[in-house]
Amino acid sequence: MLATASKPIQKNFIGNQAGGRVFLFLATDDFDRDYRNYVAKGIEFVRPPKKADYGKVAVFKDLYGNLWDLIQFSDDHGMTQRFF
Repeated sequence: MLATASKPIQKNFIGNQAGGRVFLFLATDDFDRDYRNYVAKGIEFVRPPKKADYGKVAVFKDLYGNLWDLIQFSDDHGMTQRFF
């Protein structure tokens, strides 16, 4: 759940709470499946999928411009144990 702006001054920060950086993370157990589904639904990815030492990741925008990592951690990464 994300909070909505409750005061007019807060509306200026919608989509820029983190100064243009990713600050939300969505972990998945099947990156390719979820990436394809998001693209099919018109989700805007601002950075394409890439492999990193910690797993596979791509950056997308939500309806309000917030940047999210869609991420599948590698099997040996500690975060994998927390989610799956």
